[in-house]
Amino acid sequence: MNKQKLIRITTVPISLDKLLGGQLGFMNSFYEVIAVSSEKEYLEAIGKKEGVDTFHLEMTRKITPLQDLIAVGKLYFFLKKQKPFIVHTHTPKAGIVGMLAAKLAGVPNRLHTVAGLPLLESVGLKRKVLDFVERLTYSCATKVYPNSNGLLEIIKENRYCDSNKLKVLANGSSNGINTNLFSPDSIPESDKLELRKKLNISENDFVFIFVGRIVADKGINELISAFDDFSKSNSQAKLILVGPFEEELDPLSEKTLTIIKNNNSIFSVGYQQEVRAYFSIANTLVFPSYREGFPNVVMQAAAMGLPCIVSNINGCNEIIQEGYNGLIIPVKNKIAILHALQIMCSDVNLYTTLKNNARQSIVTRYEQKVVWEALLNEYSSL
Repeated sequence: MNKQKLIRITTVPISLDKLLGGQLGFMNSFYEVIAVSSEKEYLEAIGKKEGVDTFHLEMTRKITPLQDLIAVGKLYFFLKKQKPFIVHTHTPKAGIVGMLAAKLAGVPNRLHTVAGLPLLESVGLKRKVLDFVERLTYSCATKVYPNSNGLLEIIKENRYCDSNKLKVLANGSSNGINTNLFSPDSIPESDKLELRKKLNISENDFVFIFVGRIVADKGINELISAFDDFSKSNSQAKLILVGPFEEELDPLSEKTLTIIKNNNSIFSVGYQQEVRAYFSIANTLVFPSYREGFPNVVMQAAAMGLPCIVSNINGCNEIIQEGYNGLIIPVKNKIAILHALQIMCSDVNLYTTLKNNARQSIVTRYEQKVVWEALLNEYSSL
């Protein structure tokens, strides 16, 4: 019996690789999966890794109306030829391109996962345009899956679509966490020793870590300013920044860039294919983002046994419980970050409690297979 076709679309293939890793291969046992994204070589490499077919469709993360219309046209003809049972999109640009093309092509099940709303930080005309695009995306979809309860409420408040289209799967998250992979025991002591030596970090240092895009709306300006003040009186405090800078889309301030360059306690290691080793030599994740969907980084860090300092935004404040597995701080607040850094380093009893609870809080709620099965059940119900 031929399997029904399932087409999964993201704007850039790193989302398929890092945010949905393993999921396409799992679904391919039940459906004929085709992955659609930009960056042809990277996309094809993911297809081989996951064992699925691919279709290259060039898209941009910027506002590019003409290019977007061309992408809609190309995808429309591809969908008419393939006749999929389900088209499932992730990320804003892939959402509008994919849902519009799928509706025009008569695809019966058009699903869109919302894993964050970049428009929340926009104002004026740009915000109005993005609001319109969001509503258009949802109107073309038959089902919309916010990946956190906080996002669900934001979508309802902004009236982006009818409530009967909305559903949060499992306990949230787009992909869950492979807690066998993200485990404190997954990194050999020799690897930790080698990485500490490479970065010139001693075992007695207290290491904070940030993993993600090194951009303004991740709270990096506030984090760097707070840590710079903190490190002046705490020589054993270190900060590792893991992730790429995005100078075009959301650049950091010149002051922040200067501090990163000149503070010897800050280590910017760029994008890393493998982040577990960096988690393994850290003591605490600091993630002061302005907006999120359901951040994998926070789940990964906690699964690795790290307490987390996170901003009080949807997703983050669902994964982290204040005083149980981390600390929750106000958004865009340097003083709150500084205070949280001080608490983590000085309150040994609290830190130990948070650390002891961190991994179990993920294992019991966000195991990857649970999320995959919830999505598979959703597909099966269509």
